[in-house]
Amino acid sequence: MARSVGRICKGFQRLGLLSKQTQLIPFTRVPVGTVRTIVTLPSFLFPQPRDFSLPNPSWGSEMTRMYEHYESQCEVETEGGQKQKGPWQRLPSYNRLLKYATGGVYLSKIIQSKARLFTRNIRNPGAAFEYVLFVNKEEQKCVCILQAGHLLEGPPGHVHGGAIATMIDTVTGTHATILSGPVMTANLNINYRRPIPLGSTVLLESSLEKKEGRKTFITCRVTSTDGSKLHTETSVLFLSITASHLLGG
Repeated sequence: MARSVGRICKGFQRLGLLSKQTQLIPFTRVPVGTVRTIVTLPSFLFPQPRDFSLPNPSWGSEMTRMYEHYESQCEVETEGGQKQKGPWQRLPSYNRLLKYATGGVYLSKIIQSKARLFTRNIRNPGAAFEYVLFVNKEEQKCVCILQAGHLLEGPPGHVHGGAIATMIDTVTGTHATILSGPVMTANLNINYRRPIPLGSTVLLESSLEKKEGRKTFITCRVTSTDGSKLHTETSVLFLSITASHLLGG
């Protein structure tokens, strides 16, 4: 891999697209204070990531209203007029996860440049999964505001059950990761109660049930935004994992 990176850098240098800077070598173990001259890749290769959890023109009024409701609870004003963190926190959502890990931006561009997070693989706003997640660490809860686009159609005019399962796994998996670190889904048990109309906005509310060793048990309800309609009930079991679990299969 090091040779591949070197060849890429030399190619850009010949084209005049690289500059040399004196700085610490990233992602490499070197003695403290060691400084070397390295080649810096051009900035256009690593554009600013797009946060898909921010409002866009495809959002309907209900999606926007619910977003503003939870966003207003991410920062609250004290009696003295100062701002402080509120009970909820919005989680940014990108089209890839590896890209935002340490050193991952290089791996993402060189090794897996075309890979994208499944729920963010449609770049046309509003066509598929439009969603934003908020987490409340104190109450150990996570909520997702979801607007389902036309590409998620299953039964005529309604959301495909597999798309609903995908979002449930996404939300509960994110929640379990916050609670327990890296996890994998071991069991996903879904009861479909009422179909979700395409284009409508629903809430996915994830709650911690219990933790037992490597096991994290999460429950999730999919409801209308006012809570009057129950669309889906789910119980999920996640197992904590390490690198050795992944390498060992």
